[in-house]
Amino acid sequence: MKKKLLLIFNCIVYTILTAQAPVIQWQKSLGGSGNEYANSIQQTADGGYIVVGYTSSNDGNVSGNHGGEDIWVVKLTSTGSTDWSRTLGGSGNDGASYVQQTADNGYIIAGYTYSNDGDVTGNHGNSDAWVIKLSSAGAIQWQKTLGGNSDDAATSIQQTPDGGYIVGCYASSENNGDVCCFSRGAADCWVVKLTSSGAIDWQRSLGGQSYDYLRSIQQTTDGGYIIGGNTSSVDGDVSGNHGNFDYWVVKLDNVGAVQWQKTLGGTGTDTLASVRQTTDGGFIVIGHVYSQDGDVAGSGFHGIFFNDYWMIKLNSTGGVQWKKALGGSGNDFAQSVQQTSDGGYIVFGFTTSNDGDVSGNHGYIDYWIAKMDGAGAIQWQKALGGTDQDGYNYIAQQVDGAYSIQQTADSGYILAGYSKSNDGDASGNHGNFDYWIVKLGFTLDTDEVSLSEKPVLYPNPVKNILKTKEKVNNAKIYDVSGKLVKTFSGNSVDVSSLQKGTYMVQIENKTFKIIKE
Repeated sequence: MKKKLLLIFNCIVYTILTAQAPVIQWQKSLGGSGNEYANSIQQTADGGYIVVGYTSSNDGNVSGNHGGEDIWVVKLTSTGSTDWSRTLGGSGNDGASYVQQTADNGYIIAGYTYSNDGDVTGNHGNSDAWVIKLSSAGAIQWQKTLGGNSDDAATSIQQTPDGGYIVGCYASSENNGDVCCFSRGAADCWVVKLTSSGAIDWQRSLGGQSYDYLRSIQQTTDGGYIIGGNTSSVDGDVSGNHGNFDYWVVKLDNVGAVQWQKTLGGTGTDTLASVRQTTDGGFIVIGHVYSQDGDVAGSGFHGIFFNDYWMIKLNSTGGVQWKKALGGSGNDFAQSVQQTSDGGYIVFGFTTSNDGDVSGNHGYIDYWIAKMDGAGAIQWQKALGGTDQDGYNYIAQQVDGAYSIQQTADSGYILAGYSKSNDGDASGNHGNFDYWIVKLGFTLDTDEVSLSEKPVLYPNPVKNILKTKEKVNNAKIYDVSGKLVKTFSGNSVDVSSLQKGTYMVQIENKTFKIIKE
């Protein structure tokens, strides 16, 4: 009887190095008979997850709604079970755009509120930006409304090393309430620095005479900030607009002074969703574009009358290093990007395409995830959903449209959005749109070969020379931290210089474990 050698994926290796798409480990629909839209998710220190968005339900998984739409905070375990949930708001409409776990294991939430009762106090009129600090168990420790007599909202927040918070907002209010130094136009990007207790430390309005919306903010390694948004202005703080709405990326110093700004786009409407600093000190920018001219030309645009994901890598001073359009002949809207542990990028949004870069669409609108290498080439892509709408709603898109993806500690991915489907990849829908949370991970890849033949890699364990069954091209060897330690082509490689331990060898679309003696 033939014995078989199993070269299996090592579950304890935290960086999974594979060109194959991950699989659904679990998925969860959360909500009630109304609509629920999840806008932000983050893995927590205990291995679980915190999710925020908003809800119009008061049944099913949702209780305690104050009226209209409330912020809905859900704490999940590592396997997707609900630890606790909390509705926050008043009698008006309230929603959350972003959540982050804080140093004390509590949570900070950024969003908006039209209320001035219930959990909300101090509203200045119409909608205010609303910042809420919760304990680890979801109790309100403090809340702060920020704004004036017009419509203002917070879209992004991050705790800063001094224990305070940097808040990214957009403001339509002009020099009243909390809004001072209003720049010039119909709406401005508004950056507010808060103390640890929610008091305003400083603020800065940025923009021109037209509409400028902030979507993303992050503190940078030099103590300053990178902000990303959209602008239709051609004056004030803005220069270089190509027409209609452009991506707008602005680098601030530690007190909010502009160090540089960059408009990116063409003559159509181009919408930035997120910008994040990369390990080389530059920045990765994601959103979606309708333009095919200006900066977008040469990006590999797929649609004639529709949108593509548009991804741009900038250097530390805003220079374009590379750009890439992703999608198919339908509409493709990117919402979230993160640099991954292998130096590549994970991009998340939704698609109506099923051609071009997109395959596996279940019908109508699906979530769409693309894994890119460090130079912007697609390593794998995955469409998730069912036969109904998964990830798109016109009202939600106008409010903030901030879906969320994050690489998890096990090198999988957690993603949040909303779905109406109850088939395909989605199950458990409560009616209308639900929060739809999906955990992706990697299976135990197994390559079996008979011992009567040479194994794929041998000897294993190996001391000096590792050999391959067949000639390989550009195979890669990674250590357990995900660092690339060696590449090789041919039928063998000298590994004598490597330290003893476990390594992962990537050959085309398969990954194997080897032990170095």
